[in-house]
Amino acid sequence: MQKKYDYLIVGSGLFGAVFAHEAKLRGKTSLVIDKRTHLGGNVYCKEVEGIQVHQYGAHIFHTNDESIWQYVNRFVPFNHYINSPVALAKGKLYNLPFNMNTFYQLWGTKTPAEAQAKLAEQIAQYGVAEPKNLEEQALSLVGKDIYETLIKEYTEKQWGKKATELPSFIIKRLPVRLRFDNNYFNDRFQGIPVGGYNKLVDGLLDGIDTQTGVDYFADRAHFDGLADKVVYTGKIDEFFGYELGQLAYRSLRFETEVLGTDNYQGCAVVNYNDGDVPFTRIIEHKHFEFGTQPKTVITREYPQNWDLQKEAYYPINDDHNQGLYKQYRVLAAAQENVIFGGRLAEYRYYDMHQIIASALKAVKVAFAEA
Repeated sequence: MQKKYDYLIVGSGLFGAVFAHEAKLRGKTSLVIDKRTHLGGNVYCKEVEGIQVHQYGAHIFHTNDESIWQYVNRFVPFNHYINSPVALAKGKLYNLPFNMNTFYQLWGTKTPAEAQAKLAEQIAQYGVAEPKNLEEQALSLVGKDIYETLIKEYTEKQWGKKATELPSFIIKRLPVRLRFDNNYFNDRFQGIPVGGYNKLVDGLLDGIDTQTGVDYFADRAHFDGLADKVVYTGKIDEFFGYELGQLAYRSLRFETEVLGTDNYQGCAVVNYNDGDVPFTRIIEHKHFEFGTQPKTVITREYPQNWDLQKEAYYPINDDHNQGLYKQYRVLAAAQENVIFGGRLAEYRYYDMHQIIASALKAVKVAFAEA
């Protein structure tokens, strides 16, 4: 009996939306479902006081891949927003990423040679040849002052563990710029969709059947019966009923507030490094789009331990969880009519351009394209 759709796509984030769009271009039909009450996954924006609020944390599009940049600009124009966050530590503001402005704020150094000499001195004093944990790794990359001021407490809040208990690979490298440059990303292309990410998702899913507020696992037989193949973007261990055990994540909690001022902090992202502040950063959403609204909207971001009742945001890619994921990948490879893709199904942190590239690659494989 012929099924209604060629593809059932579980999850309406960027991976699912791009796959659905590309399948439609190739004459295939899709049903996109999502357990949330909206489309777009974590890039979803909600308009509040005329401001596009990033509901699930700051999403700044950046890439060096011109083809990906051109791809997203087909659906919505992007502005020229440049991410230039600052960090508040011990009552002082520091520019990020670590650059000549940061070094001047820390040490008063005015030239690259002075900053480089100070870094080399601290690395020689505090670094170790074979770092065994995150603290030793950071000290070996940037020395004590930057580590203790701008890394240690923030990272411990983010991961919920002491830096000496975290693996060194979390910070394989730390970008250090010997120039006065507060642009957080080095990528050639960077910006925010004019009018929010919903315009990008709506463009991708134009003309495609969607259902929101539905749980795939609550009626799996019904949904599987609608399509020939499944594109699954949820947690890979959940797909298999956690039969090998649960993969671990860190989660986030967001507190959003409307303020009766037109400018609360002067930039989109301010990190709060000190351990006695429970949140890691405050996002002021209007600055992503150079807003001039009379009010503003801020979001405080609280890292938290993950459980099955919370959203999974950051995979904990330690040896144990990576080993468990590889076992699930063996099970996934045996699923002939299921395509697994996205950050949860692939158990890795993706930037947005990487998710889009991964989805486009999956489309080529699915349609046997060179």
